[in-house]
Amino acid sequence: MTAKPGNKPASCTTQEVEAFRTFMRAHALLVGAIEQDLAAAELPPLAWHDVLATLDAAPEGRMRIHELADAIVFSRSGLSRLLDRLEREELLRRERSPNDRRGAYAVLTDSGRATLDQMSAVYRRTVDEHFLPHLGDEVEALKTSLERVSDSAREACPIDAASLAPAGPSSAPRR
Repeated sequence: MTAKPGNKPASCTTQEVEAFRTFMRAHALLVGAIEQDLAAAELPPLAWHDVLATLDAAPEGRMRIHELADAIVFSRSGLSRLLDRLEREELLRRERSPNDRRGAYAVLTDSGRATLDQMSAVYRRTVDEHFLPHLGDEVEALKTSLERVSDSAREACPIDAASLAPAGPSSAPRR
């Protein structure tokens, strides 16, 4: 195998590749379990939770839209469509930046916080059932490792790549 200029040849062992594939499979299955549990509770999809939870954690429940896209790893266009739906449901509102005519903020509403509270109960229950029991005392080590992986991948892949836009049922409303 010839390496591209600036890249070193792959040196992953079969065991390392299998560990990555297992991680990807576990991620997909956990996301599916959360989506299924949210749907069973007649709640919006996981992508809505990600936006609402990220805004809830931000100072004053507000973030610049491009920062929100970076935080939840969505393309700008994919996030724009999702924000349209959340705004129609009055879970957030957009506010223009007073200092930058092109800039805008997404701001969590009281209704958005209430919806997030309902969704978070289901989300946490699913995480508690299918994720945490298998980590033991390794939660912090896993979090630290995955943060390093995210940082490395973020350097290699621009967040606003169009391929990051969500597709399929997770981006559609379920009301």
